[in-house]
Amino acid sequence: MKLRMRYVLLTALLLGFIGVGSSSAWAESTVPSPRTITVSLDGSGDFSSIQEAVDSARKGDTVLIKAGSYAQDLTIHSKEKIKIVGAGVDKVSLLGRSEMVGALHVGKWPYGATDIEISGLTIKDHGGHALGIFNGNRITLHQVHVKGMIFGQQVEDVRIEDCVIGGSETTGVHFSDSQVLLIGNLIHDNDHGVNVTGKSSVRLERNIITRNLFEAVVISDQAKAVLINNTLVKNGGGAAFLGLSTIEASGNILSLNKVGFLIAASSQTKMSYNALFNNEVSYMRAGSPNIHAPELQDESDMIADPRFVDAEHDDFRLKPDTTLLNRGTFRYLGALPPSFSPAQNP
Repeated sequence: MKLRMRYVLLTALLLGFIGVGSSSAWAESTVPSPRTITVSLDGSGDFSSIQEAVDSARKGDTVLIKAGSYAQDLTIHSKEKIKIVGAGVDKVSLLGRSEMVGALHVGKWPYGATDIEISGLTIKDHGGHALGIFNGNRITLHQVHVKGMIFGQQVEDVRIEDCVIGGSETTGVHFSDSQVLLIGNLIHDNDHGVNVTGKSSVRLERNIITRNLFEAVVISDQAKAVLINNTLVKNGGGAAFLGLSTIEASGNILSLNKVGFLIAASSQTKMSYNALFNNEVSYMRAGSPNIHAPELQDESDMIADPRFVDAEHDDFRLKPDTTLLNRGTFRYLGALPPSFSPAQNP
């Protein structure tokens, strides 16, 4: 009797294992393959509405937008790991609709969005801003032209790379209580270039921020920021570190602004190897009024003409005779490599 019971138990266990394995294999075989969903205004795609295409997208899918000017808005929420790919920034424009503020929204309360990549299109200002990012994580913008403001709140792991952002009547890029990387962007012709507030943590690396009416960068409240190898040029001011902000700024060029750095006594700053060549003053202490503060200058800083190739026409590469090469651990200061020919390259 005992032998028979052991046989029954062993058989049941074996069947159980076989069942689990078969279920797992069956589940894997039924996972749908990633799709490419096309959007076209002329009816040649799967959809003519970008919103309908994104709503139909599953994890791993790509929404490919063909050339055209889309008088539509788009909200991406409750989605994971999808790509929005336009045919090119000069070929695809997202214009928004008359009743909406902003042409594109990624995430919304209480719904988020995760692992979203957007590239190859132009987003135009609509009703005060162009792009809003809310309550999401791992959001990437690459090779996107934003004609207006990007505003983000309570988002994590946002990466904005190789984008052109400008033409906002307020701020080009504003993030609050967020974690953001800005790398290799051109941010231009706004009231302020970049504004970081709340308890954000941001890194700005190799950006060109130019022709903004006021400061190129403002870090305030309890935000933490790292500024490495940026070129802040031809703005009302270079960088302002206010409130209880914590800053590391190294390898930057601040040139042809009215003021270089504006620093509040309440902020914590670590500065090194910055090059300053501004119209009025390099360092000021924030107050009412602001006061000159040459004592804030770090001994590794340089007060020198950076020798841009053609600053008048926004070519901010460095000429071969610049003094901003091989400073500290930096092969060159600022965002752009020097204008050496291959034979001259040190």
